[in-house]
Amino acid sequence: MPTVVIPFAGEGGKTRLHSSSWIRRAPAQAMFCDVLAAGVLVGRTRVVTPDEESADAAREAGAEAVADPGGGQGAAVQAGLENVEPEGILVINADVPCVVPDDLRALLAATPAGCIALVEALDGTTNALSLPSASLFEPLYGRGSAARFHAECGAVSMAIPNLADDVDTMDDLARLQLRLGPRTLAAFARLQRSVA
Repeated sequence: MPTVVIPFAGEGGKTRLHSSSWIRRAPAQAMFCDVLAAGVLVGRTRVVTPDEESADAAREAGAEAVADPGGGQGAAVQAGLENVEPEGILVINADVPCVVPDDLRALLAATPAGCIALVEALDGTTNALSLPSASLFEPLYGRGSAARFHAECGAVSMAIPNLADDVDTMDDLARLQLRLGPRTLAAFARLQRSVA
C-alpha cells in the first residue's frame, strides 16, 4: 500500500494568501482538508503539522498525525518519511486543492522504476514527489527546487495539472475556482462574501 505524506504548516505557511492570519486560516485549512481527502483514498496518509486543529482533522480522516519538528518543509517531510516502507511514497503539498485521488494514482503509476518523479509548480517549486524509497529523499525545497531535484536526484517531471496548480494568492483561488475541491470552494465563497 502506498504512503502519502502531507506537510502542512497551517496558515503560517501561506502568508502570501492574505496579510491577515484570521482571513487566510479558513482557505488554508480547507485546501489542506481537500488534499487530505484525496490522500486517504489512495493509501496510508501521514500529516506533518504543528497545528493541533489540523492534526485532529488528520486523525478524524483516518490519517496519522506527525509532529512537525520545525526547520521548514524539508525537515517536515523527513519526519513524515520516518519508518515508511518502500511501497510507493507520495509527498503532496497542502496547497493543491484541485487534486483528486486519480491524480495521485496517476503520479504513482507513471513513476519510472527506481526513480523520483515530481510535479512542478508554475514558479519552479515542487508540489508533489513520488519516491520509490524514503532514503532517496533530499530536502531541496524552496525557490527553484524542481531544478535541484532534477540535478541532484535525477528526478523526472510529470505533467498532472491538478497537482501543478497550487494556491499562493487570492488570485490563484479565483483563477482555479471552477476546479477547487469542495472545502476550498466553500471557504473561498465565504471569504468573497465577507470582503464584499
